[in-house]
Amino acid sequence: MSERAFVALGSNLGDRAAYLATARSALSLLPTSRLTAASTVEETVPFGPVAQGPYLNQMVVLETSLPPLALLGALQQIEQSLGRVRRERWGARTIDLDLVCMDGIEMRSPTLVLPHPGLPTRDFWRRELAELKALLARGEAA
Repeated sequence: MSERAFVALGSNLGDRAAYLATARSALSLLPTSRLTAASTVEETVPFGPVAQGPYLNQMVVLETSLPPLALLGALQQIEQSLGRVRRERWGARTIDLDLVCMDGIEMRSPTLVLPHPGLPTRDFWRRELAELKALLARGEAA
């Protein structure tokens, strides 16, 4: 059975737009998954204590049969393949892929909480999520 997963993409190092594009391409190649919609790309200011440059952010919809923890593992593999190094919390990164929510799934494990606990505090995620849900409601997803 396929679920709709909403995945947030962010980059603030190097060619940010290219990292987002490469991540979208990698997401579209995940087994039993299909990228069906993408929000507008927007530039946002970073949050947290670490001084760094602005992010490009976007959210996509994946129709996937991967269970949440397997999808999380696949997202982390894509991050690693694109040079993501986890040095400090909220630090600069080539790519950040966050599983924000999956339709109808709530979970809390040591490695994954759904919906993502950061959703209420990230206005740009809520904007992107609303944009995607409107596209899906109008039947404009691929």
